[in-house]
Amino acid sequence: MTTIANSRAAGHAIDPLFLDRWSPRAFTDEAISETDLLTLFEAARWAPSSYNSQPWRFIYAQRGSAHWDVFVGLLNPFNQSWAKNAAALVFAVSNPMMRPPGAEQDIPSRSHSFDTGAAWGSLALQAARSGWQAHGMVGVDFERAVKELNVPAGYRIEAAIAIGRPGDKSQLPEPLQAREQPSSRKPLSELISEGRFANA
Repeated sequence: MTTIANSRAAGHAIDPLFLDRWSPRAFTDEAISETDLLTLFEAARWAPSSYNSQPWRFIYAQRGSAHWDVFVGLLNPFNQSWAKNAAALVFAVSNPMMRPPGAEQDIPSRSHSFDTGAAWGSLALQAARSGWQAHGMVGVDFERAVKELNVPAGYRIEAAIAIGRPGDKSQLPEPLQAREQPSSRKPLSELISEGRFANA
């Protein structure tokens, strides 16, 4: 059996939520409430991580707040052109150090980016379930973002995230309108292999 949702078809039966989640650039002008935003962060909080170290940190601004222009200004011009209409912008940050249970000092965490990615994925799925969508992006002035957002030395800004209620694609520039649809994926056969790595 397959699953069909959001004009996409999965090769195997999965929860439709995974197909309903996508990364739009067109957003309505609806504001996101503090309650709705905290619900997304709460979902991220319960993501798995190595030794339960929870290396992720999220720095956010809601559209219209005192921090909004700074957050938008940290994106590259292309992302500014559409993300300025989002209801919220978030920067996902990870701590590359961790302290295992019983240890007396921090050690490097091999999985801090992996774990923060799990938290971002949980946030994005909760957004889709709640009628919002979250669009991750790396078109960011990372060096300036570290300074502007007061990110501690050693921490890594992984990505920025635009959150909003999906809107009409007609508000986007013409070249982006054609791209404003849920994307497909590579066949599963290209992504998995049994026994050893087989698909370079």
